[in-house]
Amino acid sequence: MTDWLDEIHWDADGLVPAIAQDHQTGRILMMAWMNREALALTVAEGRAIYWSRSRGRLWRKGEESGHVQKLHELRLDCDADVVTLQVEQLGGIACHTGRQSCFYRVFDNGNWKTVDAVIKDPDAIYHKGHSHE
Repeated sequence: MTDWLDEIHWDADGLVPAIAQDHQTGRILMMAWMNREALALTVAEGRAIYWSRSRGRLWRKGEESGHVQKLHELRLDCDADVVTLQVEQLGGIACHTGRQSCFYRVFDNGNWKTVDAVIKDPDAIYHKGHSHE
C-alpha cells in the first residue's frame, strides 16, 4: 500500500479504532474499526469504509441503510493509534438503532439514561429486521 499507512500503529489484528464525527458540529456519531484496506479505500472513494469484525469483511457505511458517510477530513492522533473521520452523514442516521449517533445514552445518578430519540425505525431502514450495518 502507501507510506502514509505505515505511520499508523495497527493493533495485533491489523486494526485501528476509527471515530466518525459530524464535520460541522463535531458530534461523535460512531466508532468502528478499520484495517489498511478499509482506510486506503476510504481515502480513495471519499466515503467511510470500515472493517466489520463480526462479518470478517469490509463494510461500506450505508451499503444496507443508504446512510453513507462522506469523508471531509481524516486525522491521526498523537500516538498514531486512533483515526478520526470528519464526515457528512447522509440521511442523518449513523446508528443501527435509528438514531443520529451511537452515543445516545448519558450516565446520570448511577444509571444510563437514553437522551436521543429514534429518528427512524431500524426495521424500516434495513428492510429485514434489526441489523448492525
